[in-house]
Amino acid sequence: MMGSLKIISPPPPATRFRQRVTANGDGFPTFLPKEIQNIKDPFARALAQRIVRIPVPLQMGNFRGSVMSSCIKPLVQLHDKSPVVLLHCFDSSCLEWRRTYPLLEQACLETWAIDVLGWGFSDLASKRHHLFELWKTYIKRPMILVGPSLGATVAVDFTATYPEAVDKLVLINANAYSEGTGRLKELPKSIAYAGVKLLKSFPLRLLANVLAFCSSPLSENIDWTNIGRLHCQMPWWEDAMVDFMISGGYNVASHIKHIDHKTLVVCSENDQIVSNQLSVKLLCELANAVLREVPDSGHLPHVENPKHIVKLISDFASGKLY
Repeated sequence: MMGSLKIISPPPPATRFRQRVTANGDGFPTFLPKEIQNIKDPFARALAQRIVRIPVPLQMGNFRGSVMSSCIKPLVQLHDKSPVVLLHCFDSSCLEWRRTYPLLEQACLETWAIDVLGWGFSDLASKRHHLFELWKTYIKRPMILVGPSLGATVAVDFTATYPEAVDKLVLINANAYSEGTGRLKELPKSIAYAGVKLLKSFPLRLLANVLAFCSSPLSENIDWTNIGRLHCQMPWWEDAMVDFMISGGYNVASHIKHIDHKTLVVCSENDQIVSNQLSVKLLCELANAVLREVPDSGHLPHVENPKHIVKLISDFASGKLY
């Protein structure tokens, strides 16, 4: 059983990372919002203490320099296995993986959890180009790229552009057929900023949480809502969201048929946000895919049913699902 796994040392060869985290006396990095103190979930608190910022070199337009980018780095970097790189959903952060990340480490998988630029606790930049530069600078080997919901769209977009950087894909409740931000990109900026302020509000986030999870008590849902909106306290969050809306967002449907990487398509039994029919469509259009369903889970199975998700990712990484 995945729940009985013990933390063991992975086989050599390996490189150990030194964690350099500037922290308060409470152990949290100083760049995190002070609201982290109010979070009760022990998994979120533990993972938040491991968030670091690393410089990623970028050259875009007139910009030449490095962007400080937030992520969770593996304690050990293996050289004989493909690393697992976790993206997150729309307008979320790496804390979304709070219950899955420790189990992936226990399964001896080199695991990175990365904040997509402009979201999470990172600064602003081009999302796709930033991810490639981070990969080229720090990871340097083809990766197993994992994306849930809109994170799956980010993963498809990245793989279509930089196929050499990806070994395999895991797409969870993929929102891969969305047509960008639609008419939102036509909004005047003043109205866009007003809408973004509403998106940040606790009632709206709580409603989204109720829809996202299959079943959880109210007290837990309130805490999970606070975790999910923690990154909204970052000073650039509103600008990043408005820029994303006006950019038109992602539209990757035309790329899907051209991706030939081995892909694990995962859907949840009780997803109320993305229809399972879209996962079946994705399975049919991808050249090299398998489909698995996660029982007793809503839109975020990596939060509700992490053992099952880790078992799927671990088996897929080792080749057991092919």
